[in-house]
Amino acid sequence: MTAAASMLVVLCLALLIDLALGDPPNRYHPVAWMGSLIMAMRRLAVRESRRPWSKLAWGVGLVAAGLAISIAAGCLMETGLARLPKIAGWLGEALALKMTFSLRGLAQAAVRVARALDAGDLAGARGWLYQHLVSRDSSQLDESAVAAAAVESVAENASDSVVAPLFYYALTGLPGALAYRFVNTADALVGYRDRRHEWLGWPAARLDDLLNLAPARLTAILMMLAAPLVGGSPTRGWGIWRRDARLTASPNAGHPMSVAAGVLGIELEKAGHYRLGSGLAVATPRDISRSVRLLYATVGCLVALITLLAWVW
Repeated sequence: MTAAASMLVVLCLALLIDLALGDPPNRYHPVAWMGSLIMAMRRLAVRESRRPWSKLAWGVGLVAAGLAISIAAGCLMETGLARLPKIAGWLGEALALKMTFSLRGLAQAAVRVARALDAGDLAGARGWLYQHLVSRDSSQLDESAVAAAAVESVAENASDSVVAPLFYYALTGLPGALAYRFVNTADALVGYRDRRHEWLGWPAARLDDLLNLAPARLTAILMMLAAPLVGGSPTRGWGIWRRDARLTASPNAGHPMSVAAGVLGIELEKAGHYRLGSGLAVATPRDISRSVRLLYATVGCLVALITLLAWVW
């Protein structure tokens, strides 16, 4: 069996493990370990650094150390697993790869928001949205704004939390997937734009932007391909993508989010920041469920694409 075919087997196994078992408790999760390391370095940097250049140096050191550890861990795991019988090696690598993405967790969080809205529990929907999907204040959002925020999160995290780590795994194996997950986690924890963390988080934020350039646009394309599978409009997705992708402050988030708005035919607005799909319908709880179906269909198209490329190779 070729290396490309083995990679495809591992990727499919990892997706099956995720769908069947979800995420392990934090104490067993490598991403939680990454977060603990990042937070420890952040506390030390904030305490020891006073000037911007010093904070920037700490930020560079944090990213460099995390990348070195992640890549080394990936290489060691691949080397060790290669010595096992083929099936055991595939299963071990799939378990390691699964730790870099969360398809089932993302879908379940979104569905929980939709169910709370359907039950008339707006406060519960706001709380679940804030705890599991967005970082913005959700306490004043009405039902349509909560639904739109959930759809936005599903679309953005389709790239950040699923497509991107699988993309880097397909290109570079476990070292690439783990390195991507470290950078994305570091950006989430220290890539803030407040005065305290601006310089400390700058390296992680800029590297995360760079690493997501290709996955975000690939996710947008895959969403358009998946649109007919969920009753969406690929042509409208294309039109909204071309018109609105650059309205967000992030150079990447606007791509999958604008396509999702067009495919589903709804507006996605973050008050005071952007409005994607202006003129389309207002989001409803049903659209959250539709976005989850679009998420699964998008991942299915990704697997089909990787299968095609593995066959060609």
